[in-house]
Amino acid sequence: MKIFVLSHQIARQNALRAVSEAPEGYEVRISEKRRSLDQNAHLWAVLTDISQQVEWHGQFLSPEDWKHILTAGLKKEQRMAPGINGGWVVLGSSTSKMTKSEFSDLLELAYAFGSEKGVHFELSQQETA
Repeated sequence: MKIFVLSHQIARQNALRAVSEAPEGYEVRISEKRRSLDQNAHLWAVLTDISQQVEWHGQFLSPEDWKHILTAGLKKEQRMAPGINGGWVVLGSSTSKMTKSEFSDLLELAYAFGSEKGVHFELSQQETA
């Protein structure tokens, strides 16, 4: 698999050449870049701040739990399924497959939610400093 970042003319020419030389049946996708490692690290710092400061319906949730809740909120996904051992599982989308702009929207939602709940974003501010 080859990935070309279309950031200059030579990269575009290389991508065109790879397409023209590709075997029959291959696929070509043109898409926005996926979220960056920096964005991902920033999100986990924000989720950690939220997890340490927000009591949610009588309990403190893990950063991973908050990732699921906020991602479902961003995607407006309200699907749930019974878990195999009882309880409920929220069905949502993967953050690793999000584009940079989708991931930015998730970060904005996390900051807005945290601000609404009085979160002081200490860890996430250290990440960006």
